[in-house]
Amino acid sequence: MIEQRLLKRITANPEIFSGKPIIRGMRISVEMVLSLLAQGAPIQELLDDFPDLEEDDIKACLAYAHAVIAHDSLDSLSVGAH
Repeated sequence: MIEQRLLKRITANPEIFSGKPIIRGMRISVEMVLSLLAQGAPIQELLDDFPDLEEDDIKACLAYAHAVIAHDSLDSLSVGAH
């Protein structure tokens, strides 16, 4: 399933942002990406501003938000530890 593949890009590390979900162990939080998208930032702008970010990372943030909103248990999500 594509969503599960994308969710593997989301990790959590207690030493980075107090364990909030981040992208591939980087210091880029899912929360920040979603906030920028909600403010109208184009995907290409995010990719330009954060060179290590990939388009699938942004899709992973959206998949994560969808899973949370769909009332999936966070325990059942395949969020990798880094």
